[in-house]
Amino acid sequence: MEIYSVAEAAARIELLSQRKDGAPFLLGVVGPPGAGKSTFAEMLAVPILPMDGFHFANEHLDRLGLRNKKGAPETFDAAGFAATLRRLRAGEAVVAPRFDRELDAAIAGAVLLPGDAPLIVTEGNYLLHDNAGWGAIRPLLDEVWYLDINDDLRRDRLVARHERYGRSEADAARWVAEVDEPNAVLIRTTRQRADAVIAAA
Repeated sequence: MEIYSVAEAAARIELLSQRKDGAPFLLGVVGPPGAGKSTFAEMLAVPILPMDGFHFANEHLDRLGLRNKKGAPETFDAAGFAATLRRLRAGEAVVAPRFDRELDAAIAGAVLLPGDAPLIVTEGNYLLHDNAGWGAIRPLLDEVWYLDINDDLRRDRLVARHERYGRSEADAARWVAEVDEPNAVLIRTTRQRADAVIAAA
């Protein structure tokens, strides 16, 4: 397993972005909630497929009795995510969904991913998970990098994020403790499957 600084990761991205040999190189960026995956991916200035766009709608989560676990592996359409990755691997242009935190819902047909891009990054929590349909994801990715970050900083970011989107301080802290942290523990068990670890700040 490689250990990259953020600067070393950016240099590797620049090299991958210069590829000219067919279908996109699919790079996964994984890490627990609050690790900074979206921020890191956006910094790379390449097309991004966000795993969060494959959240089941709240209506469906209500049917499943999973609304209070939103963000857990079983609250995503893993099969739909895998199907999108297969299309990208085949060099097909895709218009994919993204998640809108203000609406707390996925927006269909929002992200254009060109089939001729040399590199596409997908970021999310469960790229290395191997249960509940997620085992189909890793074989579709060329590399997966795990974003490592101090847990106290990560939890503080999560509480602040939940407050920013309407939760009270107490409810934000409760959600982090009862929902986000069990997911973080699960995601951490997949770290050893990554091709590289990025030391984030």
